[in-house]
Amino acid sequence: MTKIALVTGGSRGLGKDMALRLAEKGNDILLTYHTNRQEADKVVAEIEALGQKAHAFQLDAGDIRRFGPFFDEVTGYLTETTGRPAFDFLINNAGTALYALVGETTEEQFDAAVNIHFKGVFFLTQQALPFLNDGGRIINISSGLARMTMPGSSVYGSLKGGVEVLTRYLAKELGSRKITANVVAPGAIETDFGGGRVRDNQELNAHVAGITALGRVGLPTDIGGVVAFLCTEDAGWINAQRIEVSGGMNI
Repeated sequence: MTKIALVTGGSRGLGKDMALRLAEKGNDILLTYHTNRQEADKVVAEIEALGQKAHAFQLDAGDIRRFGPFFDEVTGYLTETTGRPAFDFLINNAGTALYALVGETTEEQFDAAVNIHFKGVFFLTQQALPFLNDGGRIINISSGLARMTMPGSSVYGSLKGGVEVLTRYLAKELGSRKITANVVAPGAIETDFGGGRVRDNQELNAHVAGITALGRVGLPTDIGGVVAFLCTEDAGWINAQRIEVSGGMNI
């Protein structure tokens, strides 16, 4: 039976590559987008060209009030197309950047980051649990910044650290259902994240390459395959782990 993955923030960047790599392995895909429906539809078309089913849903992953109606939409679609409201893999990927020193971070910035990077992950997962098949997988996307420090990323890195702890609790509490929970923590990646900061700032790009053992900045295609692997039978005994995918950054 074909399995189904829900990828938040799947219309661009890392999430897009995750969705495509999961589809390449024979999974159908549900993906969310925040505002750009056109880009989401392009990803859906690419997945369908691979021979898999896909559907895009609008979601602000930091607006917890929307999660109930969102799952009504998702489960309604699944029931109509598969006969049951269940899926197999949850990939919590959606996120936004925040670059601000501790002394300059506003409460509004802090609260917005908490909502999307921790509170949103917690409650989206909570509301997904009744529809996540036993034997399924939860993959939370963290960051190398939960291990290493860069000025201006204190809030973002701290919240990703919180997600890593949460993941271990999920693994423990969901073990009786044979659901695994793991973290994938990318290093610096060339995407449009944060306005394309790592991709477009040549000085920063060169700095990151210089402190990375493999000598370059990461690409989205370096990440999606790891997420897809964790959703295979071969990865069934990997649980409660943090897998950093950074090319050996700051080691």
